[in-house]
Formats: sequence, structure tokens, C-alpha cells
Amino acid sequence: MKNSALELHQLFNQQKRFTFPFDKFINEIPKNGIYIIFESGEKYQAFDRIVRVGTHTGINQLRSRLKQHFVKENKNRSIFRKNIGRCFLNKDNSAYLNLWELDTTSRVDKEKNLKLLDLPFEKEIEKMISNYVQTNLSFCVFEIDTKDDRLFWESKIVSTLAKASDIKPTDKWLGNHSTKDKIKASGLWQVNELYNDALTETELEQLKAKFG
Repeated sequence: MKNSALELHQLFNQQKRFTFPFDKFINEIPKNGIYIIFESGEKYQAFDRIVRVGTHTGINQLRSRLKQHFVKENKNRSIFRKNIGRCFLNKDNSAYLNLWELDTTSRVDKEKNLKLLDLPFEKEIEKMISNYVQTNLSFCVFEIDTKDDRLFWESKIVSTLAKASDIKPTDKWLGNHSTKDKIKASGLWQVNELYNDALTETELEQLKAKFG
């Protein structure tokens, strides 16, 4: 029986890897697709361990989505950044953790929550997050044009990784300090699509065929 999670790691470890800053390579990143993130120090057998799989819903928004994670210091636009911030705060037993959950994106939320927040402190946390992702993370990408196909493959890949019982984060992984049990259990920086249908052998071969 195939070890689909291992084959995914082998496949994606073979692809061109991008690190921050990636502006000079931006034209090599497709406008629509899926990104696969790796993290320094995290391994799965002989390969760099995948720590997040993600995509976008809007048309031609893959590059923008990556910038929301790596560049734009606004955790309300990136659940990935928000999860990393949770870990920093939880690791320090910070009393600010509950306030970090508050959103100010909509006008209603801004009116309700903005006065409760310590914005200078949040900026410090955002800087820590940027330093962490820009220093420790790398990624590869592959092109998928339609939204439905992107969501299909994202869910399949995530579930395949999450269901692999032999994939474990290191003791030093920041995600071990997460307030989300699913992040700690899966070793992935995400909580959605973890335990849906994994890739079938046929689907795995179809995915591999996309890379020639």
C-alpha cells in the first residue's frame, strides 16, 4: 500500500522553492494555484516537512494571498498569521491572548472592539510574526485555475497529511504552543479540511501528473 503522505513530501520537496523576499520571482508564481509551506527544522523522514497547505478563492489572488501571510502585518486578513500570534502569546502566558482574537475588519467590529485593543502591542506581535515567517518558512506552488479544483486538491492534500499517523512535529515547533488542539495534533498550521477524504491512489497519480 502506498504511503501517500510520503509521496506528497517527495513530490513537493522536488519543486522549486521560494523564500522571502520573493518579489523578484513573482512572475514564476502563478496567479491561481495552491501553495505548500515548509518550516526550518521540521522534517518528515528525509524530507522537509509540510506545515501548511493553502489556496485562495478569488480570481488571480495567489500572489496576493502569499503576501498576506508573509508581508502584510494584519492578522485579521491571514488566519495563518493569527495562529502564529496565538502561539507567541500563549507561550508567554500573555493576558492579551483573548484580545488577540478580536477582529476589527468590519465597521461593526471596529466600533465594538477597537477601543479594547493595545495597537502598539499588536504591532509588536505582528513584527514578531513577520520575522518568524520570513526567516523560517519556504514554499512551493503549483497552478490550478479554477476555484472548485483548488479547493478540491487543497482538501485532499491537507487530509492526507493530517491522517498520516507517522508525521510528527519536533518538540521545538512553535505550533506546539497553539491554543488549537487540531494544530498541535496534526502538526499543520491549519484547522480546516484536516479529516476529510484523503487522496485515493488514482487521485495521487493525477496530482503527480500535473508536474510532468
